[in-house]
Amino acid sequence: MSLVVQKFGGSSVADAESVKRVARRIVEYRKAGHDVVVVVSAMGDFTDDLIDLANQISPLPPARELDMLLTAGERISMAVLAMAIANLGFEAQSFTGSQAGMITDESFGRARIVNVTPMRVKEALENGNIAIVAGFQGVSHATKNITTLGRGGSDTTAVALAASLDADVCEIYTDVDGVFTADPRIVPTARRINHLSYEEMLEMAASGAKILHLRAVEYARQYDVPLHVRSSFSHNRGTWVSDSPIPPTFAPEEEETSMEQAVISGVAHDRQEAKLTVVGVPDIPGKAAEIFRVIAENEINIDMIVQNISTRDPGRTDISFTLPMTDGATATRVLNDVQESIGFDHLRYDDQIGKLSVVGAGMRSHPGVTATLFNALSEAHINIDMISTSEIRISVVTRADLLDAAVKAAHTAYGLDSDSNEAIVYGGTGR
Repeated sequence: MSLVVQKFGGSSVADAESVKRVARRIVEYRKAGHDVVVVVSAMGDFTDDLIDLANQISPLPPARELDMLLTAGERISMAVLAMAIANLGFEAQSFTGSQAGMITDESFGRARIVNVTPMRVKEALENGNIAIVAGFQGVSHATKNITTLGRGGSDTTAVALAASLDADVCEIYTDVDGVFTADPRIVPTARRINHLSYEEMLEMAASGAKILHLRAVEYARQYDVPLHVRSSFSHNRGTWVSDSPIPPTFAPEEEETSMEQAVISGVAHDRQEAKLTVVGVPDIPGKAAEIFRVIAENEINIDMIVQNISTRDPGRTDISFTLPMTDGATATRVLNDVQESIGFDHLRYDDQIGKLSVVGAGMRSHPGVTATLFNALSEAHINIDMISTSEIRISVVTRADLLDAAVKAAHTAYGLDSDSNEAIVYGGTGR
């Protein structure tokens, strides 16, 4: 008997009919002889509604209480899904994150999992029940406070449970038929990718592809959990993310494999970053370290970095970096606080940027990948502000209003367009 962990996002359980459809799919797996653990997100946009409610009550809601509030959405989902499964004649037990043993640190709003002790989940499975776990939440190991894992945290919950239970596969259900070569909302001719390595999926997730959460992919790679990305609205094959062969029980029939052999696997984009430029930094050892030490102390993640020697003052330099737009105000404030000690002139903040990334393991051994991208953007009259690369990724920053055109140009330039219109978006926002 195989053990399957299934995660259903908010668009998959958006209303009563959707919950019933999900329940039928879960029961199909149970009837086929699988043990099933289900992780659910809040219904539809319920989490956003709760955030709006909190902001109406307080402009700065206490972090502990906000986390307590936001866990309500997943608790509703798990309970109604258990009811729907019971209506189909099968027993299901629902568990909050803390009941399921999701132990975290106490970083409210962005907690990290430090341990998983799913004893009650195992007991439910041993008794022949389907276990349903509220995603996105856990409990602090130090104070027993309820915590949330941040946006996309249900993905991480599912993978962590799959790893701790030694599941055969972790299925991530969303509103598209897998991982595509580009966001089908922008490129209707995008192709579904049959198989991706963890490394490729990590780069795509880090570059803005919202189909899987970055931390979930990191967890899957660390514990070698096979991921299967599928749509809850269809029974199509989806995309496998793994460095190992697909488990025989779940291996699909033979299908066309040209996409796995492509130099470029996909084109990702991100509209949620901003660029911060520290102008006129003294060009002496240690100043860059001071800047990024302040950023790190405030738990702000940075992405791309560019340093240029100032043409106006040879003794000074300009340092630009990209960061999440949500951290822009904090970064600006903390750097202004240390302006005098560092000695820079001023800051320039720009949130009207977009990041385009092309990802593919094949670029390690194929010359000309970079030239193809730059030529495509040039022909589309798209200017490049910043460039960053890794072994299997090239990222560029351009203006936000040109990002869609840049994605389409790159997708076509690498021959990723499909003749068929298979990139169907069934609903929701892709999570």
